[in-house]
Amino acid sequence: MAKSPKGLLKPAREFWLGITGALDLDVRDKALLILAVGFLDRWHRLDRLIKETGLAGPDGRPNPLLKEWREQAQSFARTCAALRLPLDLSDVQARPQGRRYRGAYGPRLTIVEEEVV
Repeated sequence: MAKSPKGLLKPAREFWLGITGALDLDVRDKALLILAVGFLDRWHRLDRLIKETGLAGPDGRPNPLLKEWREQAQSFARTCAALRLPLDLSDVQARPQGRRYRGAYGPRLTIVEEEVV
């Protein structure tokens, strides 16, 4: 089990420990997990701030933190989907088949071969 990144709130740290304790991650998956716990941690921090400041400001407009709160939740969900986490971590064989990224998640790198003269 890998040690969790420093400074995480309890929910993000528990998520990290649960995943690393149940799955053997390769380098790519570990990098995705680091991103996922970062998104989860920021979501929880924003959630606390929103609960303290309220859903709306004194002028009645929505709290501007709500937009970032939603974006962190969406980023967390997308990163977890890329990790292909099983629904039941006790059955590690249930991990869905790996798939290539598509759309906005696809790699944009191309190999350029130079002609030697």
